[in-house]
Amino acid sequence: MGRLPRRAFTAAALATLSGLATAGDAAAAPGPASPHRPRALPAVRGMWLATASHRDWPSRTGLSAARQRAELLAHLDTAVRLRLNTVIFQVRPAADALWPSPYEPWSQYLTGVQGKDPGWDPLGTAVREAHARGLELHAWFNPYRVSGQPDPGRLAPTHPARVHPDWVVRYGGKLYYNPGLPPVRTFVRTAMLDAVRRYPVDGVHWDDYFYPYPVAGERFNDDAAYAEHGAGFASRAAWRRHNIDRLVLEMAAGIKKVRPGARFGISPFGVWRNASSDPRGSATRAGVETYDDLYADTRKWVREHWIDYICPQLYWNIGFAAADYAKLLPWWAKVARGTGVQLYAGEALYKAGAPGQPAAWRDPAELSRHLTFARDHAEVRGHVFFSAAEAGADRVGAMARVVADHYQRSAKPPR
Repeated sequence: MGRLPRRAFTAAALATLSGLATAGDAAAAPGPASPHRPRALPAVRGMWLATASHRDWPSRTGLSAARQRAELLAHLDTAVRLRLNTVIFQVRPAADALWPSPYEPWSQYLTGVQGKDPGWDPLGTAVREAHARGLELHAWFNPYRVSGQPDPGRLAPTHPARVHPDWVVRYGGKLYYNPGLPPVRTFVRTAMLDAVRRYPVDGVHWDDYFYPYPVAGERFNDDAAYAEHGAGFASRAAWRRHNIDRLVLEMAAGIKKVRPGARFGISPFGVWRNASSDPRGSATRAGVETYDDLYADTRKWVREHWIDYICPQLYWNIGFAAADYAKLLPWWAKVARGTGVQLYAGEALYKAGAPGQPAAWRDPAELSRHLTFARDHAEVRGHVFFSAAEAGADRVGAMARVVADHYQRSAKPPR
């Protein structure tokens, strides 16, 4: 299918950002309801392939280049076996790189030593081998996370966070780039676009890490940046949302310039705001709201068509009281309606059969019911499963049930 133009990627749109935070996000009237989606319409069938902390790949530190490559290809083969068509590969887990970047060091997850050349190119290999298997490959970046530990001295000597210590905020025992600093925003965008320029990726993907998730008893110290750059905003929260808005718009414009065919998508935490906080919000009682806690106005990005797809992490079962999948999915469908932004549902495959999860997740059919429910919502154009390790192991057969019920034949992703 053809793609709608990003109507917001104009100089005028970027110029108006300074007034967005004070003007507020006026409620956009939804477009007319779409007709029921034809069964044959292509849909994304995706899985995330996470590299942070060896979540999915590589399985451990110290593997040879040949063994790392073999494990990576095995994950791609799993996607093919499950009749998926899209792999979202985490290539910048923490201000580092899984390609030969001139801006940031090689990821420590490859060799155990940040900055050490692993002797091969994981992203280049992933793109080439995914395409050879008929899969799309979306490059997944984390914009602002620097390290999962608080000591800059443990980073590679040439790491930008050590060269520019004023860019970094310690928070919650971790290190983050400060989103309120314009040079930071320029740098992280440049570092990510390097990969987009080098490789024929089908998509650019961000997850839910913007400003960090709240940590009880701590505050994110951006006082100096706010004092210098926050004039004219109604509040620090409005200024922070403005900072993330700018990053989204500027990255979208950069992608369009260097690789126009690549789609730009974001996978946020599944709750924008609870209805108790905003009448436009969802019928949920979530403890985190992206608008208020992560300063990410995910609803606006869809309504204004700043991105090509949204993949909210709807990581709850049908009937879960605080955040019911059967209430959240229709809410997101309404948000996407009439925008041209494709909606994919992020699915919690990792919960299926996992200890400590609600009883619903012991039922292998729970995820299949999600896909059945979604078929009644024309805006839903696919599902993405977290994540590759569980897709391969399939602890209780939940993924096998999805394939048997919904993926009997291979399918190309929507374009």
